[in-house]
Amino acid sequence: MNLNLVDLGRMPYSEALAVQKAAVERVRNHEIDNTLFLVEHPPVLTLGRRAERKNILVSDEVLHEAGVELFNIERGGDVTYHGPGQLVGYPILRLSEFGQDLHKYVSDIEEVFVRLLLDCYGIETAKEKGKYTGVYIESRKITAIGIAVRKWISYHGFAFNVSTNLKHFDWIIPCGLADRSVTSLEKETGRTTDFENVKMQTAEYFSKVFSTGIVPKKLYEVLDEDYKQA
Repeated sequence: MNLNLVDLGRMPYSEALAVQKAAVERVRNHEIDNTLFLVEHPPVLTLGRRAERKNILVSDEVLHEAGVELFNIERGGDVTYHGPGQLVGYPILRLSEFGQDLHKYVSDIEEVFVRLLLDCYGIETAKEKGKYTGVYIESRKITAIGIAVRKWISYHGFAFNVSTNLKHFDWIIPCGLADRSVTSLEKETGRTTDFENVKMQTAEYFSKVFSTGIVPKKLYEVLDEDYKQA
């Protein structure tokens, strides 16, 4: 089984959301293979289905002045931050081909980063069941996960803090969890990280955990321009 790998570079959140939604339809209709989009966003806050405005700690005016957009979206979870230095992944998968089990799917995404961080950086992490979805180094979250599923096609996904400006998380209570902090790969290793290398490591470990081949593709090879008008 092959997985399309599409590197979107740095893309505004609204455009990446349109890409996802168009890809969901094409994957469902077997017009394209399962696809993993990797992307970096300008600063943005997204609010999942369970999000509460009180978990955003600054006013809309402050966010506007900082150029930060707000989006209410379909994924699970509360409020999260995306921004430069954070690797965001949107797996668009026919989950019927991966066990059709949402708990296993989330656990498998977590496993990608558990293995990657240990094998490539010697960092031991933990997965915690229940409300603490994601990957943690002790109590510090390094990878957040928030998924949505439409007729057993997955979208939304994960956010891996590589060289993220962690001060931006002061704007929110990440994922609504006041007793947890956030961290990044650069903070944990104490050295500058090659973002493009981490991107390739993430794709490699995703393919290992999900037992797929990887086929690099350009966006125009999986979607036509019509997705922008959808």
